[in-house]
Amino acid sequence: MPLQSNGNLSKVYVQDFVLEGFAGGLETQALLFAVFLALYMVTVLGNLLMIIVITLDARLHSPMYFFLKNLSFVDLCYSSVIAPNALANFFSSSKVITFAGCATQFFFLCLMATTEGFLLGVMAYDRFMAICSPLRYPSTMCQSACTRLVLGAYCGGCFNSVVQTSFTFHLPFCSSNRINHFFCDVPPLLQIACGNTAINELLLFGICGLLIVAVTIVILISYGYFTVTILRMGSGGGRRKIFSTCGSHMTAVTLFFGTLFVMYAQPGAIESMEQGKVISVFYTLVIPMLNPLIYSLRNKDVKEALRRLGQKHSAMWRMC
Repeated sequence: MPLQSNGNLSKVYVQDFVLEGFAGGLETQALLFAVFLALYMVTVLGNLLMIIVITLDARLHSPMYFFLKNLSFVDLCYSSVIAPNALANFFSSSKVITFAGCATQFFFLCLMATTEGFLLGVMAYDRFMAICSPLRYPSTMCQSACTRLVLGAYCGGCFNSVVQTSFTFHLPFCSSNRINHFFCDVPPLLQIACGNTAINELLLFGICGLLIVAVTIVILISYGYFTVTILRMGSGGGRRKIFSTCGSHMTAVTLFFGTLFVMYAQPGAIESMEQGKVISVFYTLVIPMLNPLIYSLRNKDVKEALRRLGQKHSAMWRMC
């Protein structure tokens, strides 16, 4: 376990961290609590609704919606790793999190964030195959292939999470145990480490940068190919439907990778903690809340499935 200096030559073990969160008085904390609670509740309801609708509606049992259901599950877990503890700390006097709790929170945060990045790349590949190779699509994107792609996304997320967690929590924390953030993350943890963090910074920028660049290249190539294919289509209605679906995906990709790049894959990100807190709220709570809205409001099939589900429940209530 990392050591903390007690001001003398001896060392003591760090058993707890303190999450400082956001500055401000009681009114500010109450306002932030209300904002976080609203964001988290909408995130939970929206993503649960997407999972339920896609599971219950047989017309949505296709590879695209299989990946979308997994994205909703990841978003739900992603926010749940951060929001409950952050909400509890707004009115807590201690704001303490144990060393093991901090490491566990960071592990699952990294796992879900990396998995979401890979899933967005998989979803772009799925659209590429559906539009550019429609005859090969049923055999290429069969159920077993889709399952393997999702498992691969989770394995990639787990690998990055194990590496980042291992290297981060083996550092000696001897300058302070106060984390200038509302959850355990690499940049604020590196700020309070007293050892050499060069390797950790290289891993952070390298792996996150590689992930962002690799997935972005896959997405850009996929979208480049099927944009050309769409423009050659004679049906205007078909083009609008495809552009609407792909536009939803590009919106989600831009929001997610844009915030990750600003937070992790640029020099100087570690020093700007106040800006980092705001950006962190965006990618841990706002984006998981927006994804169900982006995919449902711009997707005719999902809207029809929601309408059918609503009609079914209305009929059941009338019968009761």
